[in-house]
Amino acid sequence: MLFSDLSDRVIAVNDSFVRMVGFSREELMGNDSKLFTYHEDVGITEETLVRLSSEQIDQVRYIKRYLRKDGRIIVSEVSRSPARDSTGKILYFVSSERDITEERALAEQLSHQALHDSLTGLANRALFEDRLSQAHARIARQGGYGAVLLLDLDDFKGVNDAHGHLVGDQLLTGLARRFEFVTRMTDTLSRFGGDEFLYLAEGLVSPQEAEDVATRLIDVLAEPFSIHGLNLEQHASIGIVVFDGASEDSSELIQRADVALYEAKRQNRGRFSMFTPSMHQQAVSHFELVQELRRALQTGDLSMHYQPIVQLDNAHVVGFEALMRWQHPERGWVPPNSFIPLAEQSDLIMELGHFALTQAVHAASAWRATDKTDGVLPYVTVNLSVHQFHDPALLGMIENALASSGLAPERLIIEITESAMLVNVAETMNVMERIGALGIGFALDDFGTGYSSLSYLALLHPTIIKIDQSFVSPSKESPRNDTLLEAIVSLGHKLGMTMLAEGIETRAQLERLHKLGCEFGQGFLWSPAVANDKVDSMLKRGVRAKK
Repeated sequence: MLFSDLSDRVIAVNDSFVRMVGFSREELMGNDSKLFTYHEDVGITEETLVRLSSEQIDQVRYIKRYLRKDGRIIVSEVSRSPARDSTGKILYFVSSERDITEERALAEQLSHQALHDSLTGLANRALFEDRLSQAHARIARQGGYGAVLLLDLDDFKGVNDAHGHLVGDQLLTGLARRFEFVTRMTDTLSRFGGDEFLYLAEGLVSPQEAEDVATRLIDVLAEPFSIHGLNLEQHASIGIVVFDGASEDSSELIQRADVALYEAKRQNRGRFSMFTPSMHQQAVSHFELVQELRRALQTGDLSMHYQPIVQLDNAHVVGFEALMRWQHPERGWVPPNSFIPLAEQSDLIMELGHFALTQAVHAASAWRATDKTDGVLPYVTVNLSVHQFHDPALLGMIENALASSGLAPERLIIEITESAMLVNVAETMNVMERIGALGIGFALDDFGTGYSSLSYLALLHPTIIKIDQSFVSPSKESPRNDTLLEAIVSLGHKLGMTMLAEGIETRAQLERLHKLGCEFGQGFLWSPAVANDKVDSMLKRGVRAKK
């Protein structure tokens, strides 16, 4: 707390403010706030004093930086109000101050993590797509050309298989540095995921310039990489799509670059290929897969599997996450990351969502409590896509599923990702309120990988925060990752939320999370997702962490 006169001179402070700015009470008394205000923010205080003095308002809130006596910059959230006499005359000002330096630093860390790849430091897909959308809009206004180049390493899996993931990660980092060397200031380089990179070229005069960019990227791989005494040759294939102001929506460009990449790999590795309309067949193949997926819903080839959620201090099972599996009659098991994204691009995701919810609640209604669950009935968590979450029919579908299964609402938890929650915050709050009124809980999935917002997190207040596997089992261990993981767990606890870690694979990770106070976890350390007919035996015998 700080009290100041009409000239901004300090007339009283409490001990907390003294500790915050590092000056003694004697040094503060009689001086104005310029003594401890960061020079660029001096005008903020002057502006608020004018407003409070000239306008009939009772309070202003603002953020400003202070310069402590020891030279450190801190960030304060200020709420300032005038104290008036019975005639309304201002006697002095009262300021309530809150040091939000660490909170701001954490927000910046989470924001950087959300927009950059943790291994290479490059932009991630979310940031790339944002830059692409902006570039598309600029070209539509100003003319010219742009290009999206999708790079894929030709034998990166062989490096991982032969030399291990540590060497593979160092190779990816080395590749990123070489690609950065030939990246123009106006362009954007991104790690798309795994061994794929995206390059956005802007300001092109002709489509042929995109080929020049691709040539430069391929040429930097001519020299082998030296890692731990190994000389590793690495080559890349590149798919290119050129766009102008009349081109399709920017969201389709990456997909077309992927089609061109497939053609480049088919023809010969270590080369590039430009997208042409004849490559549309690849998109047709995707469409056919969606049709097969639709048939799988009718033939029973789709099923729900369940991965146990474990209490970290005693390994008791508290619930299961419902995960969809597809056993294709010809292709065998089709991984979810192959068909779920395709379903999300069509209306089929709504049918899959209904199937998943209905199957999960009916399965959970038959689960029984055992001594391995502390006598408590286990809950089930079901993932919703952004389309489902904002579907007006969602509430009715949930109510019907609960009524037909007899499952208590308290045993159902809805999982939704950060990005889905923030599509429309007002609508999200409305949906959560209506579903929450039934007694259903919410879990925020993949926390830290989207556009993290601490203010929205506190506002939406999910029951559970699921810490993304990239924090639990990072591709590259570092003190920074440990600090960030600790900060996330601490933040969740301070906001009164339950923390659940995803993708736990080792005992070391388990011990680390338990020490931090993370309550629950799931991962291959205990069990992958299993068919429902194996859940009963798991509940009876419990789960054990692998050695």
